[in-house]
Order: sequence, then structure tokens, then C-alpha cells
Amino acid sequence: MADRSLRGMRLGSQSLQSEEGVVFSERIAHEYSCATCGNETVLVFAADAEAPDTWECKTCGAEAVRLVDHKPVDIDHGDVKAPRTHWDMLLERRTRAELEELLQERLDYLRARRGQHKIGA
Repeated sequence: MADRSLRGMRLGSQSLQSEEGVVFSERIAHEYSCATCGNETVLVFAADAEAPDTWECKTCGAEAVRLVDHKPVDIDHGDVKAPRTHWDMLLERRTRAELEELLQERLDYLRARRGQHKIGA
């Protein structure tokens, strides 16, 4: 037991590794500006990484736009599709008349079932 203990070490508080021989990758700072709250955020990315044009504002949660030469980047929203709702997907499978008929059948079934159950029976 005594062979395996590390006496005099503060485990977890200090690293036994050194930064000797470590080559850090190049970094570049990108500035983002939020139009909602006016907050400007500087984020650091690797130099060879492609920085996104938008970033979530850490203050208000709105979309902050990357600044290049203190001007916002033009963002193309042409390829963005509107999210489909459950109702949209339902209308792809059935017509409105079919949905009305199914609703009426289900309501009739539930009303008939409600009449069958009697208290104390």
C-alpha cells in the first residue's frame, strides 16, 4: 500500500506536464456585433478555421454578425427553409376534409364511451 502512494503531491491541482516542446497553433480574433443589444464580442479561432458569419450573443441570445473591417458581413438567407410544423406534415398526408371526418368519428366514439361508464356500476 505504501509503495503506491504519492506522498507530497497535490493531485489535481498541478500538472506534471510541461509546455516544453509544444508548438501552439496560430490564432486569429474575430469580432461579432449584436444589433439587438449593441454588444460586441471578440472570439478567438484557429487561423486555419473558417469563422462562422453569425454567433449567438452572450448577453441577449440574439444573432450577432461577424464584422470585417468594422462592417457587418452580408449574410445570404436564400437557402434557409422555414421549419415544418406538425400541422404542415399532417396536411401533406391528408386533406382538410379527411381530417374533419376523422375528428368527428373520434368525437362520436369518445362521447359514446363516456355514456357507457356509470358511477357505482
